[in-house]
Amino acid sequence: MPELIVPTVRLRDSWLESRDEWGKGVHQDGSGLRFGTELDTPAGFAAWVEWLVSCADRLRPAPEGWVHCTFRWIVEGDRYLGAIALRHELDDFLLRAGGHIGYGVRPSARRRGLASFALGAMLGEARALGLDRVLITCNVANEGSARTIEGRGGVLEDIRETEIGTLKRYWIAL
Repeated sequence: MPELIVPTVRLRDSWLESRDEWGKGVHQDGSGLRFGTELDTPAGFAAWVEWLVSCADRLRPAPEGWVHCTFRWIVEGDRYLGAIALRHELDDFLLRAGGHIGYGVRPSARRRGLASFALGAMLGEARALGLDRVLITCNVANEGSARTIEGRGGVLEDIRETEIGTLKRYWIAL
């Protein structure tokens, strides 16, 4: 049974297996992975996990160029399956292109309803933050993600060209 958990160093080996499925250096929506982050050493991975957890702490300033964000990992037992991120607010870029929520599922775990499960759970966290609606975007060619968003109540606002491609922009009322 899948669950959402706070990122943990305990799943380092499984996370690295997933990263290798995606391909080193490939963007993984919802992961908080930044270009150049050292993940191959235990210390580097631990520092990244600590950074992910700290991003949600509203008592600390948001990381430079970021907004406060809650990261969760999608797991089954000790197997990392994907990630989802809830941005606590929208800056100009997130309003145009990124949205409140981003998610990604490792290639070998797709088409099992994991994104829908994670999105449903994260909508509860968004309510708990006091948000009354969330923006979620997906690439216009990603029909699976569009179905996931629509299945959770997403209403298409528009399709637009952005600096990260042509995106469908959906709002979900909470």
